[in-house]
Amino acid sequence: MASLARVIHDFQTGELSRDEFVAQLDSTLTTEGLGPAQLLEMLGAAHRKTPLPDDLYVEVRRRIEQLRVSNVAAGGEETGIQTTVEIPSVRSASAGNAGSAGDAANAENAAGHDQIKGTGDTLNNRFVLEECLGVGGMGTVYKALDLRKLEASDRKPYLAIKVLNVQFRGNPNSLVALQREARKAQVLAHRNIITVYDFDRDGPIVYLTMEYLSGKPLSQLLRTPGYQGMPVRAALPIVRGMSAALAYAHERGFVHCDFKPANVFLTTNAEVKVIDFGIARVFQRPEEESDATVFDPGSLGALTPAYASPEMIEHREPDPRDDIYALGCITYELLTGHHPFDRLSATQARNADFKAQRPPNLDARQWRALRAALSFDRSTRMPSVVRFIAEFDNEARAEKSGTLAKVGLASFAVVCAAAVGVFVLRSAPTRQGGGPTEVGASQPLADRANGASTPIATSPPPPSRPPSAPKPALTLAAITPVLAQVPCSALSAAVQDHSLTVRGFVSQHYGAGRLKDTLAALPGVDTLTLEVEPLADDKCDTVKALAPYWVRNWQAGRVAALHVRPPGGQLSEGDPLVVDVTTPGHDSYVNLDYYQLDGSVVHMVPSPRAKDNQAPPNYAATIGSAGDWIISKPFGAEMVVLLITPAPLFDKLRPESESRADYLHALDTRLAQIRGKYGQDRIVADFAPITTKPRAP
Repeated sequence: MASLARVIHDFQTGELSRDEFVAQLDSTLTTEGLGPAQLLEMLGAAHRKTPLPDDLYVEVRRRIEQLRVSNVAAGGEETGIQTTVEIPSVRSASAGNAGSAGDAANAENAAGHDQIKGTGDTLNNRFVLEECLGVGGMGTVYKALDLRKLEASDRKPYLAIKVLNVQFRGNPNSLVALQREARKAQVLAHRNIITVYDFDRDGPIVYLTMEYLSGKPLSQLLRTPGYQGMPVRAALPIVRGMSAALAYAHERGFVHCDFKPANVFLTTNAEVKVIDFGIARVFQRPEEESDATVFDPGSLGALTPAYASPEMIEHREPDPRDDIYALGCITYELLTGHHPFDRLSATQARNADFKAQRPPNLDARQWRALRAALSFDRSTRMPSVVRFIAEFDNEARAEKSGTLAKVGLASFAVVCAAAVGVFVLRSAPTRQGGGPTEVGASQPLADRANGASTPIATSPPPPSRPPSAPKPALTLAAITPVLAQVPCSALSAAVQDHSLTVRGFVSQHYGAGRLKDTLAALPGVDTLTLEVEPLADDKCDTVKALAPYWVRNWQAGRVAALHVRPPGGQLSEGDPLVVDVTTPGHDSYVNLDYYQLDGSVVHMVPSPRAKDNQAPPNYAATIGSAGDWIISKPFGAEMVVLLITPAPLFDKLRPESESRADYLHALDTRLAQIRGKYGQDRIVADFAPITTKPRAP
């Protein structure tokens, strides 16, 4: 995590927007590892060099001082803070020099009625704001502990709270906006739309309560350093989730009106949630027209130009196709890593005659669908989200056309067979009686030519040869025991006639050459294809414990998959460990572990950073894109392991890092219990070897 000084610098140089700065502030202060006095000195030095906006400086200072309160409440020692020593005051727009610390205190007190709620504050003596999750156009979102649920021993005492931003608090329509948001979101009850509970106020502070989601907004994935897009297959689950949410809302008469990556949340259990219908406006529900005349949430001006359609920027009536434009921009960015119009507003791009370039990984039909979604004109834009995803989702099309193709091929085969039969019947010689003849039969020439009665002499048939001995059948049942005898390996076989393909992992000590010789000598093997990777010998204990589940996964067609970025798994010191995961066709639990060279196991999911690991069927997720896990020494051959189970592996979270031997022992015991209850076919695994090395000087 970057230091406070770095975050302030990034804001002052324009690398971070104000919203991004505020969103990073709480987590930066928490992980800085410095006391409040040192943090205040750091803030003062940065503020003297390049002054922060007055209200922003006051808020940063207040949150630093709040750390002392939180520390004491947690049983720590209070650190005295001398706020009069080298802490610059809030500066007015006209002041050229810093005032006294007393001026800062006065300014802070004067702004007390507009004070932003922050980490450590409590709303209505019930909701404790524990962590800043992000900042949106209308409010700041926090993870909050519900003391009432905690008192009742509720298993899920956390929720998310959106606190209305200061700039909207003075707007007489803001409370109406939040009320509308709560009501709209309650109407939009869909698995891909965040669940909203209620809205309330604590004095001047107005807030909205909603379900707490563990994960990251899509905007963080797109801002990952070096992100250059993802394959269509990996992106499709995200596009499907976004499309399902918008289609559901549109069917019920709502337009989101501020659809952007920050309003798409990727949960740790591989779900896509659309959030913040805060400025959604009714576009076709007559029973809501009276509300629209009283308050138009679009008047708050919380649009995001890079994703707003030209019609929204021009303040035209909302339409579902406005959301489709934004969906097209996000989909393009997800696939390529950059905005289709270099983050220009739609009107700027239109006036400059900007043309989006076709991503290389799209087929012609997908590109037509995406290009239509990005149209600057509503009349030529993709007419509905349902139509967009139907044309863009090539996997769904392939599945549908594959079924049709099977039927078509079967029909074609019947037609061909009938045609061949007719041809044989018509071309065969016939007797005078009209019946077909047997080729080679002794018959009068008169029956076939000019009526002569001279018979045709036929040659005797050649002597029959003794049949050659048939080759022994090549079966999977015969191959599996042989593969099981290979030590320190995870190997899966596929057999077709007398061709054998084996893929997987084999230890460096045993070697691929020895494996090839062993398999090539088996009876019935004419062709052998090996697709194996070497494994370091120190991974043998891990492979021994998990190989049966890896083999089961691949024999079933690799129903769960693990891919490391970049492909090939070559990572350097300081690189983030980022993996793509896909799940089987049933509800499951994702367990992702990083087996390090030093003999420890880092639990990526579930972990204190990603506690919720339940996944829906056939889903995909990217883990680690926010830089949660960074490559460091020791360097060498390491491995990431995906383990899918039908039930949670353990009743409570294990330490984020622990001894590999201890973990494998606990894992073996627990997997035996799960096998006994659910059957061994519901447990599958996948491996991803990686090679780590120090950063080049």
